[in-house]
Amino acid sequence: MINWPVLVLNQNYEPLNICRVRRAIVLVYEGKAEMLEDGTGFIHSIDREISLPSVIRLSYIIKRPRPKRRLTRLEIFNRDRYTCQYCGKKTQQLTLDHVIPRYRGGEQTWENVVSACIPCNRRKAGQTPKEACMSLINSPHPPQDRLPFYIPLSLKAQAQWQKYLPQ
Repeated sequence: MINWPVLVLNQNYEPLNICRVRRAIVLVYEGKAEMLEDGTGFIHSIDREISLPSVIRLSYIIKRPRPKRRLTRLEIFNRDRYTCQYCGKKTQQLTLDHVIPRYRGGEQTWENVVSACIPCNRRKAGQTPKEACMSLINSPHPPQDRLPFYIPLSLKAQAQWQKYLPQ
């Protein structure tokens, strides 16, 4: 129970982070945050019963710079919604594919890297999609959303979080 995820919101209700219940209880106890949603369960101390938080809001605003999205595997998979861009198969067993192969001068950019399932990546090999008689479902592009917050696939978004998350 101590390691369950808790959604942390900025003072303006913008999602900031996901922390663990233990850290959230400390923030609430020290007056640095307030509990907005109760989780399921309680922690018992010597003299009180503390409900487990599910969503907390900081009592002060955190100003942070909006970082430019870095080109990583996870960012590519999130942009493509864990879908192969050649056959449309939705899976977690994906690889990265360069539309124009690197040995032919293709660069490591948002416009040249897509997610592909293993069979499609093998079929395409070191060719361009046109040479391999394959077409892209969506043309690759930099991510459009400005919010740098997303929930990793390993964590399941709780129902109580939905009203605080961007759609």
